[in-house]
Amino acid sequence: MSDVRTLDQGHAPERFARGWHCLGLASTFADRKPHAIEAFGTKLVVWADTQGELNVLDGYCRHMGGDLTQGSVKGDEIACPFHDWRWGGDGKCKTIPYARRVPLRARTQRYETAIVNDQLLVWHDTEGSKADHDILPPQLPGLDEGLYTDWQWSSEHIEGSHCRELIDNVVDMAHFYYVHFAFPTSFRNVFEGHIATQFMESKGRPDKTEGYGDAELFLKSEATYYGPSYMINWLDTDYKGFNTEVILVNCHIPTGPDSFLLQYGITVKKPEGLDDKTTDFIATKYAEMFGSGFLQDVHIWKNKVPVQNPLLCEEDGPVYQLRRWYEQFYVDQAEVKGEMVDRFEFEVDTTKANEYWQDEVAENLRLKAEEDAASESAAESAGAEGEPSLMSGT
Repeated sequence: MSDVRTLDQGHAPERFARGWHCLGLASTFADRKPHAIEAFGTKLVVWADTQGELNVLDGYCRHMGGDLTQGSVKGDEIACPFHDWRWGGDGKCKTIPYARRVPLRARTQRYETAIVNDQLLVWHDTEGSKADHDILPPQLPGLDEGLYTDWQWSSEHIEGSHCRELIDNVVDMAHFYYVHFAFPTSFRNVFEGHIATQFMESKGRPDKTEGYGDAELFLKSEATYYGPSYMINWLDTDYKGFNTEVILVNCHIPTGPDSFLLQYGITVKKPEGLDDKTTDFIATKYAEMFGSGFLQDVHIWKNKVPVQNPLLCEEDGPVYQLRRWYEQFYVDQAEVKGEMVDRFEFEVDTTKANEYWQDEVAENLRLKAEEDAASESAAESAGAEGEPSLMSGT
C-alpha cells in the first residue's frame, strides 16, 4: 500500500452561507436607478425609493423573467422593462398598468437589509429565516461623527475559488511572510459563536518592497469576522514613527459555487493637526498597500486547488477548527453543533519561524549588497573605458 498522502479536493457546498452579506457602499445605490448585483447564484436588483430607503429583490420578474435591473424606478417601485409589472420593496407586485387586478400570488424574493458603517448589507438564508439583527457587524464609533476619512472602496471578482479560501487566511500565520512580506511576531486566534478573530503583530521585511515589505512598517492588527463574510480589521500602524489608526473592512459576496466578489474598504482616523487633503492622501496610500496585499492573495487563489485534508504542521494554526466554525453557516440552524460555536483559543509559537526568517532575510540582503556592489563596479569600469585620454591628446 502506498504511503503517499492523497489530495482531497472535495466539492463546493451546494448552498450559500447564512448571514449578513455586504453589497457595497450604500451611497452607490442612492441615485434612484436600478443596480445589478451578482449574488447567491442569481442576480439582485437594488434601488432607492422616494424616501431614500434601499430595497433589494431577486433581479428577475416573476411574470415572464424580465431583468428588473434593466427596468426603471417608478415612484417607490421597480418596473420591469418587459411588461411594466411594478414591484415594491416588500416583494409584492403593486400594480400591472394594463391589468384590472394583480394576481394574489404575485410575490418575489425580498432580501432584508441593514446599513452599517455606510454599507448596505442583506440577509441570506436558504431556510428563509428572518434576519437576525443581533449578529450584525458593529457600527464603528466615530465614523458618523466625521472622525474618519471617506471610505476608499475597491472590489475584485474571483473566479475558480470558493470563498472559504479567503476565510482560511484567518489562521494562516506563515503566508504573511511568504505572500505579504511581513514578519508575524505574535499570532493568535479566538473563535466563539458567530465571531472569529485573528490577533497579530508584525513588521515589514527589509529585503522586499512590495506588500507589507518595509522594515520601518510595524502593525498591530485585530481582524474579526462577524459571520461568514464581513470582517473588520483594526490596524495600529507605525511607519517611521508616525502612528496612524486604520480600519480595513474586508467582505465578500458569493456569486456562484466557486466564485465570489471580494470587496474591501479603507478608512483612516484623522490625525490631529493634519488637514483633510493630507489625511486623504494617507488613506489612499494605505488603501493601495492593503489592496496590493489582496491581489497577492488573489494570485495564489487563482492557481491553487481546494484541499479538504490539508497536511499541517504545528505552526500552521487551527485550520480544521476554523473550518468547523465556518461550517455553522452552511448547515440548517437546527444542525449547528457545539464544536462549531464553543469558544476556542490558539496561539502560534512564532519563535522557530522568525529565527529562520531572520536568517533568510539577512542572507537575501547580503546577496543583494554583493549584486549592487558588482553592478556599481561594472558601471565605474564602463565609465572609465569611455573617458578621453589626455596622453593621447584625444
